[in-house]
Amino acid sequence: MNAPARINPYLTGNFAPIGSEDDFASLKIGGEIPQDLRGAFYRNGPNPQFPPRDPNHHWFAGDGMLHAFFVADGKVSYKNRYVRTPKWAQEHDAGKSLFGTFGNPMTTEPSVVGEDSGVANTNVVWHAGRLLALEEGHQPFEVDPATLAPRGYLDYAGTANRFTAHPKIDPETGEMVFFGYGVGAVPLSAGMVYGVVDKAGKVTRLDRFQAPYPSMVHDFCVTQNHVLFPILPLSGSLERAMNGKPPFGWQPELGGRIGLMARRKGVDTLRWLNTDPCYVFHPMNAWEDGDTLYADVMQYANAPLFPNADGSPGKPASAYLVRWEVDLSGKTDTVRQTRLDDMAGEFPRFDERRAGLAYRHGYFAADTLDTGKVIFNAIAHIDFKTGKRVMHALPKGDVPGEPIFVPRGAAEGEGWLVALIYRGAEDRSDFVVYDAADIARGPVGVAELPRRVPFGFHGNWRPG
Repeated sequence: MNAPARINPYLTGNFAPIGSEDDFASLKIGGEIPQDLRGAFYRNGPNPQFPPRDPNHHWFAGDGMLHAFFVADGKVSYKNRYVRTPKWAQEHDAGKSLFGTFGNPMTTEPSVVGEDSGVANTNVVWHAGRLLALEEGHQPFEVDPATLAPRGYLDYAGTANRFTAHPKIDPETGEMVFFGYGVGAVPLSAGMVYGVVDKAGKVTRLDRFQAPYPSMVHDFCVTQNHVLFPILPLSGSLERAMNGKPPFGWQPELGGRIGLMARRKGVDTLRWLNTDPCYVFHPMNAWEDGDTLYADVMQYANAPLFPNADGSPGKPASAYLVRWEVDLSGKTDTVRQTRLDDMAGEFPRFDERRAGLAYRHGYFAADTLDTGKVIFNAIAHIDFKTGKRVMHALPKGDVPGEPIFVPRGAAEGEGWLVALIYRGAEDRSDFVVYDAADIARGPVGVAELPRRVPFGFHGNWRPG
């Protein structure tokens, strides 16, 4: 008998792509969208244009699609567009997929091997008057903030050609600090780049260095005076990929290494610290206090969503809020880990006017059932001063995305949270607004979409 066809989980349910680019002039409003909330919320995520070539297609590899919600005078409009990268344009003209997952040459059509495979599908950031669609394997891709039309790559990372999906913007200087991994002539190498873009959009620093081993370095930490590079054992290997094994796989025997570098000095100040094997996609924030650097991160015991390095299935895992403590005096090279909260979650955010500084309020998408599936059912707020956590739990089948803080007043935490919620029973999505100081009451305003927004990654707010 024939074996049943395998259904890729990243192409079904609300992971499945949508086929239309739409403009909805005025969404139906429930409750009240605050009159003083003015600007645009952009959310990025993968949305394959055509059926993928790779039978093991990964969620992280789909073409980028931006979803924009424009908010003013208590009203909300919406539009979505593909990020029209060179890869998207080539495949659009061909009428089919040409590139393999993560540009894997083994599953890429030979005629395009070595050509630009960027998907710009992970984050979207507003800096220096530019809207940037980001993914960690390529340069930033600029789009028009009103129409979402393509403007093309920005050469921020030079010949390194790698720019993180998670740059940090200094609230005091306006600088955007970034890094890239897998830098070098050979894909999936241990080479890295570190750079700075000033508030006007000019690159003022670009340095290269080598990590202890090739790793998927999704995010990093920046304080007033230091940078942390987490090299954790979700390892990369071109040799594995060329032999049909995972390009990225969990390899805990490599251990955890944390690079500590003085932010405004050369890479010769970089030293490598040790920590237990773990994985972190996203920090919440980091800051210094005397001779100690603290970093709050969403930490997994092992990397979820990826196989083991030998190709065997990986284990499900949940992330929990953990505080790293780094001794800046050099007396120890061990990073201490302390769990702060027992609620599983991801997509940590905070009032980014406190980026790199001591802070009080944090927010995240929570999984009250601790399923280990990186799927959420609540929005959580944690007050680090009181230690109290409050939540808004959603109806069964509803799934929240990343909660984004939007300032309203001068005080930290005084503002709104905006997010997308997938309504499982109706197979559509809502744009929601919470009072950040009282999320337990639920959204104060809801803008209803007539269709769904597929599960995606990150978003940000552009003030009006």
